[in-house]
Amino acid sequence: MSRSRHFVLAAGGTGGHMVPAAALATELMRRGHRVALVSDERGVRFPGLFDGGVQTHVIPAGRFAGGPLGWLKAGRQMMRGRAMAAELYRNFRPAAVIGFGGYPAYPALSAAFAAGIRTAVHEQNAVLGRVNRLVARKVDAIATSYPNTQRLSPRLQPKVHQVGNPVRDSVLAIRAKPYPLLDEDGIFRVLVTGGSQGANILSRVVPDGLALLPVAFRRRLQVTHQARIEDIDAVRGRYASLDIAADLATYLPDLPEQLGWAHLVIARAGASTIAELTAAGRPAILVPLPGATDDHQTANARDITRAGGARTIPQSAFTAAELAKQMQKLGLDPEALQNAAGRARACGAPHAASDLADLVESLDAPRATLPIGSAAPREAFA
Repeated sequence: MSRSRHFVLAAGGTGGHMVPAAALATELMRRGHRVALVSDERGVRFPGLFDGGVQTHVIPAGRFAGGPLGWLKAGRQMMRGRAMAAELYRNFRPAAVIGFGGYPAYPALSAAFAAGIRTAVHEQNAVLGRVNRLVARKVDAIATSYPNTQRLSPRLQPKVHQVGNPVRDSVLAIRAKPYPLLDEDGIFRVLVTGGSQGANILSRVVPDGLALLPVAFRRRLQVTHQARIEDIDAVRGRYASLDIAADLATYLPDLPEQLGWAHLVIARAGASTIAELTAAGRPAILVPLPGATDDHQTANARDITRAGGARTIPQSAFTAAELAKQMQKLGLDPEALQNAAGRARACGAPHAASDLADLVESLDAPRATLPIGSAAPREAFA
């Protein structure tokens, strides 16, 4: 076992940032290291991810919006967050600080730069995020999930490492199991999820799309649908009126279990969703969020769609009729569906957490033992 060290992970409070941070934390602790998490109020309370063994710290981090007054307020919050992070580093003495994007990562990384602590960022999306762009030139290493990450300067390639997007152990466990058996008369299980925040468009279109399926197919459906709290009663009523068996929830704490038995997933194209689909090997119909920064969800869906593991429908074209058409192409041909599952699986990065942990550990190594192509590190914090 390698010597025990301390690492700080800094991430915004959404599932897209928190899930890979939690996967890395699990792997680092498995190797005997201590881990602290820096995030916002949402992040430290994210259910089911950081329940034990990880120190959690909330630091302020404002969003630069709302005009000059909003920018001034955000700047003050960032300075407070940086001071709090610096105090944490004096006590916790981390070997490295790793950012996962989101506004709380910026003051944490800024404090690390000032203290001479080695740093890295992990980018989950196919487009380099705003905070990661701000710090990319200063960090020692940039870990990416996709081979050609957009908005990443070619000048930074010497310190770029493609590792994939880490997922939870419970999702990786699905990869070792066969795709669920599907015969002509068997139950067809559909998982509908809009990510940690749900998606109103899925709640509006999916039930109506399933209603257009042939009666014999519709009667075989078993749907698990994650919906927003303001939509859930209406969606439940719609499924009941169509006589479609459906379970609804505003949050799915057992998402890996639901993913494990699903024959098809209908979802947004967030980074964690794509990572879990490809790790588990599940075919999908993807509806990228049109307002995502730099249209990164469309970019996220590109590889799995080109490989044949998913069908991507722009939200502007996501109608009940289009969904029904795509469902029939997949659902009425079990062999095609199983092939799509295999193609999705082939896009996965099952060793992402381990590879990212290797990179993180290498930041604390002498210059000669860093991976080839890494940037020269700064002196470790004493």
